[in-house]
Amino acid sequence: MEPASYLTLREGTPVLASNGEQIGVVEHVLADTEADIFDGIVIDTRGRGGHRFVDAPEVDRIAERAVTLKIDAAAVAKLPPPTGNPPEMKVDPADSGRRGVLRRAWDRLSGRY
Repeated sequence: MEPASYLTLREGTPVLASNGEQIGVVEHVLADTEADIFDGIVIDTRGRGGHRFVDAPEVDRIAERAVTLKIDAAAVAKLPPPTGNPPEMKVDPADSGRRGVLRRAWDRLSGRY
């Protein structure tokens, strides 16, 4: 099988444990395509415990016809189910320095915070 990119990975692609046993199919790819960061995949284990999150370092190979993991079926069964995304923190450059401190203090005093 020819190697492929996570960008071309499709829902329903078979997922194989390290020994070649099919343990599920790709449900969803987790990535930040703008930053070109592959975070992992959510797999549907098809009756073997539901959906599981496979972190990118546990993915050995992505090919057009299958994804092969670095872990065996027993380790896949112990993987966590997918969860919601953690909250995102945004930093406003205007909040830095003395001016930012004064602005935050004023916001608290004025009831805006």
